[in-house]
Amino acid sequence: MNRLAAIASLLLLGTFAWAQPRQEAEPEPLTRILFVFDGSQSMYGRWESGTKIQVAQRLMGQMLDSLQGIQNEANFQLALRVYGHQKPVPPQDCSDTRLEVPFGSGNIYKIKRVLKSITPMGTTPIAGSLLKAADDFPPCANCRNIIILITDGVEACDGDPCVVSKRLQKQGIILKPFVIGIGMDANFKESFECVGTYFDAADENTFKNVLGVVISQALDNTTAQINLLDHNGKPTETNVPIVLYDHTSQKVKKSIVHTLNYKGQPDTLVLDPLIVYDMEVHTVPPVRVDSIVIYPGTHTHIGASTPQGQLELRSNARQAMKISCIVKPEGKSEILHVQEFGTIQRYISGTYDLEILTLPRIYQSGIHIDPSATTTIAIPPPGMVTLQTGTSGYGAILVQRENGYEWVVDLSESSERQVFQLQPGNYMVVFRSKFAQETGYSKTKEFRVSSGSSTIVKIN
Repeated sequence: MNRLAAIASLLLLGTFAWAQPRQEAEPEPLTRILFVFDGSQSMYGRWESGTKIQVAQRLMGQMLDSLQGIQNEANFQLALRVYGHQKPVPPQDCSDTRLEVPFGSGNIYKIKRVLKSITPMGTTPIAGSLLKAADDFPPCANCRNIIILITDGVEACDGDPCVVSKRLQKQGIILKPFVIGIGMDANFKESFECVGTYFDAADENTFKNVLGVVISQALDNTTAQINLLDHNGKPTETNVPIVLYDHTSQKVKKSIVHTLNYKGQPDTLVLDPLIVYDMEVHTVPPVRVDSIVIYPGTHTHIGASTPQGQLELRSNARQAMKISCIVKPEGKSEILHVQEFGTIQRYISGTYDLEILTLPRIYQSGIHIDPSATTTIAIPPPGMVTLQTGTSGYGAILVQRENGYEWVVDLSESSERQVFQLQPGNYMVVFRSKFAQETGYSKTKEFRVSSGSSTIVKIN
């Protein structure tokens, strides 16, 4: 390509980009990591190259150094809470927990300084520390609140860390915590798996690696795609609203309209791997998939069976009024949708019952909507009926059925002339003037309605 052609191509691309509506990027949430650090007396225990507290201080310092560049960004903050470091045992003080470094930017040096100054001396109030940690996160509309608990022992007070953790997650205050056990008995693993995602750091090298893994998972989102499967099990269904909820708190985490990209494949989403999701696909009826796990660093496929067909309600030019149709699952009273005639609506393939709100109503049962097909429903054109009573009064129009007459519509009590659109059939009007105080003055008149006809019914 010569130079002029290259310039022309750039100008053309610039014009195209200028012509497109500008898409605003979704704001990235603020990730806030609170370290809850064990400063209890047991941290003086020997471990590998020194005491547990010495090894933890050194390796956490190295990890914090690696985060120095990241914390300069506006969407990342750290804080530090320590327990068991203020009052010695005995006696036991289960209130020994304190936020030493609150959330803020550029506070890594302060966190390192506090960690180095910790002198283990007290007990292990894990539940109490988690409960207090809820207030360590200032109110925020778009934040990921993460706790990393680093401990060498189990709860030593009366609290239940599992109950507290689940409550905070359910309230949407925190995401599922990480728990790193330092040189702990393998039997303690079960005690912490209900608190959060547990990592067993059996030695120094494992602790160092685990710190890296936990921080990576806390900071990195991962990709996923939602496959809306047709009747052949292929991801061809699309253009449907989808809402993703946090499975624990049931708070909305993402809402989208499903899209196929230019390759005809489900578009890629960026999701938080720390969240277990519930998904509701807003087809008619909706399809729900619960407890979706997103694996860090892996492109996750989320599938939902959503084979759809179309229901066309064909209108007629002679229908002067809009007609609605109530759509229900076959044999059920639940209303799925109210669809207007003259429209086409997608439904999950299956069998439905229709209640068409004409006068009189038309009931159609067992209507099959096949996948990737259109089912068309049309009704006869109505007839126009003008009812003249000469005076206001009380009454109704009834339609003739095989086993007698059925009510269609009441007459207005204040009008002498009324117009109705009625489906073809045989009818009867029963009327009594409001000035007549005896039933003997009731009047009856039968009439017939044909499609497209215009009928005048007089009651003298």
